[in-house]
Amino acid sequence: MSGRIVLRLDRMMVERGRSLNWLSDKVGITNVNLSKIKNNRVSAIRFTTLAAICEALDCQPGDILTYENDDEAAM
Repeated sequence: MSGRIVLRLDRMMVERGRSLNWLSDKVGITNVNLSKIKNNRVSAIRFTTLAAICEALDCQPGDILTYENDDEAAM
């Protein structure tokens, strides 16, 4: 049994009414790198980046990170 961590950053951005450009400016990373994070095209994220995202969006890590079991994802 294995699984993966999935970022739900897009959902939180919609809930907060924030754009990729706005968040990129607040967090201090490029639009390209933030887009990769938003679209789950990264294998890791630094805690400092995660903290900056959470501060900018006024949320907790658990609001944007979820665990998906590979068995559940296949259903």
